Amino acid sequence: MPQPNIIAYLMLALWPLIAWQFWRRMDHGRALVWTVLGGYLVLPPLAYFDGPGLPDLNKVTIPNLTAFAFTWFVLKDRLSFLPENLAGKLLMALFVASPFATVLTNGDPIPIEAGDIPGARIYDSLAAVGNQAIVLLPYFLARRYLADVDAPKIAMAALVTGGLIYSLPILIESRLSPQINVWVYGFMQHDFSQTVRFGGYRPMVFLPHGLWLAFFAYMAAISAVRQVLDPPAAERPKQVFIALYLLAIVVVCKSAGPLVYCLATIPLILFAPPRVHLIVAGLLAAIVIAYPILRGAHLIPVDRITGLAAAIDADRAYSFAFRVNNEEQLLTRAAERPLFGWGGYGRNLLHDPVTGQTLTIADGAWIIVLGIYGWFGYIAEFGLLVLPLLLLAREALARHGARPTLALGTLALILAMNMVDLLPNGTEIPFTWLMAGALLGQAERMAAERRATATAARRAHLHPQRPKRTVI
Repeated sequence: MPQPNIIAYLMLALWPLIAWQFWRRMDHGRALVWTVLGGYLVLPPLAYFDGPGLPDLNKVTIPNLTAFAFTWFVLKDRLSFLPENLAGKLLMALFVASPFATVLTNGDPIPIEAGDIPGARIYDSLAAVGNQAIVLLPYFLARRYLADVDAPKIAMAALVTGGLIYSLPILIESRLSPQINVWVYGFMQHDFSQTVRFGGYRPMVFLPHGLWLAFFAYMAAISAVRQVLDPPAAERPKQVFIALYLLAIVVVCKSAGPLVYCLATIPLILFAPPRVHLIVAGLLAAIVIAYPILRGAHLIPVDRITGLAAAIDADRAYSFAFRVNNEEQLLTRAAERPLFGWGGYGRNLLHDPVTGQTLTIADGAWIIVLGIYGWFGYIAEFGLLVLPLLLLAREALARHGARPTLALGTLALILAMNMVDLLPNGTEIPFTWLMAGALLGQAERMAAERRATATAARRAHLHPQRPKRTVI
């Protein structure tokens, strides 16, 4: 474990005071966005406060708990922790219950000569529910404060601003190698060898890995592309420059995935109406939630994808093939306890039976969740993330559905691409949950408007107004 310096711990301790300035000076939606996004961008990775009986206080939990504390204890605003949709309520119940079932079915240790891997304990289920509840806080807060029709613009404006601020350290690290976290917080947060890419360096700044940074750059760039279509014509050249600059930053991040996402997303934003955005996002969400079934049935053309990767770069083809091989082994492992998984302590991985050395690596968030919590845990967690996209797609197809805005369609596409990125990577970040919560609030608002419109239409049909008679 790298040893952070005193500045790292000081920043963690001071973040609630910094966030308090957001809540004093901004409306609640903007304050929430900057509390969560700002903490993710500037707080140190890996560093944390470890208290007895408490979850680790780190760059994820501190901003989440801070935002919740301000709303609950300062604003005295009581949140609803259950979605209006029945499916959402069932997913929440499953989310809470599945860790306890995981513990009850994994009390047995895994025998290894060098030392058994312990079985799960009741404490593990309580800790899992507690930790994941903290992770979910942006989901509920965004559903409350970012459900207004203009709220998606707030989230994307923050992404553009964050991307512009981050662009300078990105350019520095692409030239000098990822050193800013070392200079500020005193340690390198990941294996340096993974930062060498295409004859240069893949930057990380204060994020856990270059892949995480590249996806953030993608979100900022796509948000800037959307802004090109918004302002008056006089401001359009400035917005075009910002969009092109942030797209160049995506290239500088040297990750193929976000570049592909840009190529897929930009034409939709520029040429397709927002209803199409919501439908495409819903289709991608459906594919993601079904992905383990498709992989298990060998319906994903991994050989063809490997061949395409080899045509681009031999190293990328090797990396993809390595991940596929690991996923096949981990899928086989997960199939041994499919319903509730293997639990924690690395029980979901393969180990050398003598030394205990880990023989597999889990990269994608989907295989990690599926291996630890099984199908019930996977459906609960990923279901809560894809539910807003499926509900928005339903509203886009509804007869009396409200007309979605471009900002809403773009934010839905960004979340959908984040879900796609969870298949090869673990880029599930606090802003992922914030986007999902905001879109859930949008879907519930649009559903209420649709029902009101349909009711008014039925009443008008049953009780048509008679024309007034003119008396001469």
